[in-house]
Amino acid sequence: MLLPARTLRVSVATAAAAVAVTLGLTACGSDDKSDTATATTTSAAAAGADHGAHGTATAPTADELKATLVLVADPAKPTAEKTAIIVNGDKRTANIDQMNQALAGYGALTFAVTDVKVEGTTATAQVVITSPHGAAPAMPMTWEHVDGKWKLSDATACTMLGFAQAPCTS
Repeated sequence: MLLPARTLRVSVATAAAAVAVTLGLTACGSDDKSDTATATTTSAAAAGADHGAHGTATAPTADELKATLVLVADPAKPTAEKTAIIVNGDKRTANIDQMNQALAGYGALTFAVTDVKVEGTTATAQVVITSPHGAAPAMPMTWEHVDGKWKLSDATACTMLGFAQAPCTS
């Protein structure tokens, strides 16, 4: 059973605030002023650079990141396809099955992905999720470059699974 639209909006807003605070606290952990100048790049600035030996990866486009979200949220896609694009996705199989059942009759979700930033092998973007009941405020979501692919981070996957009433427990 899905939550009423108001409860879903409150849940999304609460999760977005928690993620924003967590990312904000993490960003405050360094006193090295050069971090901001060298470590964070936008996808436009890094699109042609592949720095695999230096711990960074070619920056993904907003459309590439959006494609992972669309696939994860599509109840018609098999669980195996979804686990393949989530970091350690195999441990989320039961959650994904539960989410697929919950989303089957819910209606389409759409995603707007903007402000892609890459630091090392982690990409962060602002994402607005729109459901049949309206849009949630923009929230940061993360991806990790693993085995040559940009995969949805476990934390972001768990956020999405939680919205679909299939929360991660570990």
